[in-house]
Amino acid sequence: MKMNMAVFDDALSAADVRALCRSGEFDGPTAGYADNHVQANLMIVPKEYAFDFLLFCQRNPKPCPLVEVLEAGAFEPRTAAGADLRTDLPGYRLFENGVMTKEVADISEYWRDDLVSFLIGCSFSFESALIEGGIPLRHIEQQRNVAMYRTNMRCVPAGRFTGNAVVSMRPVKSRDISRAVEISARLPQVHGAPVHIGNPHAIGISDLMRPDFGDAVEIMDDELPVFWACGVTPQYVAELSKLPFCITHAPGKMFITDRLNE
Repeated sequence: MKMNMAVFDDALSAADVRALCRSGEFDGPTAGYADNHVQANLMIVPKEYAFDFLLFCQRNPKPCPLVEVLEAGAFEPRTAAGADLRTDLPGYRLFENGVMTKEVADISEYWRDDLVSFLIGCSFSFESALIEGGIPLRHIEQQRNVAMYRTNMRCVPAGRFTGNAVVSMRPVKSRDISRAVEISARLPQVHGAPVHIGNPHAIGISDLMRPDFGDAVEIMDDELPVFWACGVTPQYVAELSKLPFCITHAPGKMFITDRLNE
């Protein structure tokens, strides 16, 4: 039987978490696990769309900072020797013609030799730095998935790929915002500094308590919502572009690499 993140010790190594995913024992969000390790979003596309997506990432480095690109058909990344991208994430989504058709725990049966995997930096990677800097994160304290929202912020198109960015949101006390910006800006490979602070309506978000992905968290009177670019952006772009086929991670359920943030 699968268990969620609350069951496991947050001192697990990156390899431990990957092994639990592979065995089917872990299916929760990966926020708070394997501190100081780069976590990555996953986007898998047929080879015929791989160049367009690579170009999309290069033109949109804030939501899509590339960590690694694998050869067609390869599923063992250099950033985690011995790992398997088909089994070592807590959850995956399959899309056909821009529509999510399945959410599964293992994509081995859907694997094809023409599939190209992209690992994209994730904001979960800088959360340990924020916490070490004295900035608490409510979704981790409450063992929830981070709140993520579709926005009206346009990405630069590339070939087949066109659409808007997704952001993740964390409430931050007003006095701590400058420090949160400074800390996250030091990690551009995992989205870097925030893309927006304050009024969510300015970026097309109508209700913070109704995220498009993840779980809502309360914002206190002395806090402001702080928004970072999010690696779920490729999923939204795949929907808007009506991509014939792709596989992604399930939001909040990342691949944890052996690479360190610093």
